[in-house]
Amino acid sequence: MGEDSESPKINHSFLRDYVTEADVISTVEFNQTGDLLATGDKGGRVVIFQRETESKDESEELGESGEYNVYSTFQSHEPDFDYLKSLEIEEKINKIRWLPQQNAAHFLLSTNDKTIKLWKVSERDKRPEGYNLKDEEGRIKDISTVTSLRVPVLKPTDLMVEVRPRRIFANGHTYHVNSISVNSDGETYLSADDLRINMWHLDITDRSFNIVDIKPANMEDLTEVITAAEFHPQHCHLFVYSSSKGTLRLCDMRESALCDKHSKIFEEPEDPGNRSFFSEIISSVSDVKFSHSGRYLLTRDYLTVKVWDLNMEKGPVETYQVHEYLRSKLCSLYENDCIFDKFECVWNSTDSVIMTGAYNSFFRMFDRETGRGVTLESWRESSKPRAVLRTRRIYTGGRRRRGDVGVDSLDFTKKILHMAWHPAENIIAIAATNNLYIFQDRVNAENLKT
Repeated sequence: MGEDSESPKINHSFLRDYVTEADVISTVEFNQTGDLLATGDKGGRVVIFQRETESKDESEELGESGEYNVYSTFQSHEPDFDYLKSLEIEEKINKIRWLPQQNAAHFLLSTNDKTIKLWKVSERDKRPEGYNLKDEEGRIKDISTVTSLRVPVLKPTDLMVEVRPRRIFANGHTYHVNSISVNSDGETYLSADDLRINMWHLDITDRSFNIVDIKPANMEDLTEVITAAEFHPQHCHLFVYSSSKGTLRLCDMRESALCDKHSKIFEEPEDPGNRSFFSEIISSVSDVKFSHSGRYLLTRDYLTVKVWDLNMEKGPVETYQVHEYLRSKLCSLYENDCIFDKFECVWNSTDSVIMTGAYNSFFRMFDRETGRGVTLESWRESSKPRAVLRTRRIYTGGRRRRGDVGVDSLDFTKKILHMAWHPAENIIAIAATNNLYIFQDRVNAENLKT
């Protein structure tokens, strides 16, 4: 039969752009070697990608790295309900953190708003055969039929990746968990919510130690909340947490078991001339990261990314404008809630370049030596093999170049909030809504200087 000319035609471009909320990526994290990359989404799923080892030697000759392919996918969290408070608990994965590898298996922590889980990821390429009390299908035999004993053997089988929950850390937080960070001692980790930070032992699930509590006796006196927290990469007694007021507090657990009194506080004095209704909102720190050396702190607020020296509390040593051109748009950004977006920031492996996200599928990189930055775009065309990332320029006035993007034409629904940088190489992972882009060494210091 011929095709009916009156039959409706499917709009494939619409299907390609349609994204379900559950598929939106909410966190990205490399493991310590960079061979595994984990993503979590709003549907409570964790997808682990593995770097292909077969082509690694060949690709190194070409100056490229092995591709990352799906290694395992599993459901980490399910929707839950707090009957005491009559509140739904979303399954969205807020953070993923890998534990240092101790043996052939890998371990990672994942958390939603309330519950933290420890997962074991292992491989199995052998299976036992020759049981005395079970048949080949695993059913129990009648003992009277067993006339001889045999030694079970392990036989090769197809590779299987097993993911099993080893620990579930529940009931530790009244408010929504926003951060987890593994300690350098390899035995403990911290979890932070809006008002408290708890420290857990990886082997103990029924109790945690409260190390920071900023909840006032009267909630009407509440002036700030905790937005992020992280352990120092070398010193297991040091950690930092940021607040919605734009301050950073460095705490030393050797001084006190309860670290309500900080060892150092880092804050930048506010310029009275720039004071506005939005000042406190845009100064809120959405992410904080220690440098690999442990000497510096990297923070992100709505308009800027800053580098702080642990030895200098009076202000940041470096400030980079991410999208200063949005300052005139704060009113409309407040109305559509974009002003509350929480952008992450990351260091490269040598702490010489920093990266953070923006709107319109753009992300920014800054070379700390030159102080110059570049705007890059993650889009479908750039995901093709050997495709080169496009540098973009925002038109804010003056002479307009070909390809410049006007501020009014920016798409605020396409935001780059989550990203990760390989711990040893120039490989970056960018989460753009439900897409994960992995780029290698296409932007280096030479690009930033042009």
